[in-house]
Amino acid sequence: DCTSLTSITIPNGVNSIGERAFHNCSSLASVYIPNSLTSIGDYSFRWCSSLTSVIIPNSVTYIGEAAFLYCTSLISVSIPNSITSIKNNLFQNCSSLTSVTIPNSVISIGKFAFSVCSSLTSVTIGNSVTSIGEFAFNNCSSLSSITIPNSVSSIGEEAFYYCTSLESINLSDNIASIGRNC
Repeated sequence: DCTSLTSITIPNGVNSIGERAFHNCSSLASVYIPNSLTSIGDYSFRWCSSLTSVIIPNSVTYIGEAAFLYCTSLISVSIPNSITSIKNNLFQNCSSLTSVTIPNSVISIGKFAFSVCSSLTSVTIGNSVTSIGEFAFNNCSSLSSITIPNSVSSIGEEAFYYCTSLESINLSDNIASIGRNC
């Protein structure tokens, strides 16, 4: 709740950002994350509504649930190859986010992970993702196309619900279950 904080440089040697560390720092526009960091806690940057971009180094192996929830100015984010899952609500309501590349290291995309990212037009899903959670891309009204890799075997309910610009989805024969209102 440090609403006047505008930037932060986390020094080398720091290995984790704790849960809710920068929650509601509404003026925080830039963050430098060092290569020593391995963990970003749950809700750590939630409601940092001035944050425009984040470069997460490959040293980070864990990004917690809702870590960037309601970062409404976030335009770009780099998800490193060291991440194996996109947690629930991770980028929910990041309404300025335009494109996302989910690396091949990611196995699962959680519930509401990118829900209500209304500026999101492009998503590239890595070839190791096996499941897309419920409501994962719900209300991504600018999303026009997405390719689901052959590795995906399940898509949760309402995963693409209210994606009103979605014109095409390429699905593989490997999908065993698709939830209701997908």
